[in-house]
Amino acid sequence: MHLVVDGYGADTAKLQDEELVRTFLDEYPDAIGMTKMIAPQVYTYHGPVDEDWGVSGFVLIAESHISIHTFPDRGYVNIDIFSCKDFNTNDALEDVKTTFGLPEVKVWRMDRGTEYSTPSEAHTGMVRERSSIVSGGGPTDG
Repeated sequence: MHLVVDGYGADTAKLQDEELVRTFLDEYPDAIGMTKMIAPQVYTYHGPVDEDWGVSGFVLIAESHISIHTFPDRGYVNIDIFSCKDFNTNDALEDVKTTFGLPEVKVWRMDRGTEYSTPSEAHTGMVRERSSIVSGGGPTDG
């Protein structure tokens, strides 16, 4: 499952708060039953366009990752929660809206990797596809 959230009209103070982003990334995997692999990585970025500055962070989870990119001067945030383990996307969306003070969101929910119904099939399929890509071919159909 992959939950993608674009948040608009966000609380500017929350979007520039590195500690809020770090705490969310540190605690949220447990809240949705995921396994954090490393401590969150969080950075404030200042680029060539003044209003494009913001806080970006991610945490690797055994099931995939969670990432956040904020743009305080625009009141805008991008959040991805991607996991090969099911989670309640409605609850996750409400948690994100509350944490970052989001009155308006655009949301995409995607099922990914659905062609693999068991962990064994997933491993076999990914190894076969990786081998094909490494040897110069594209993914195979079987």
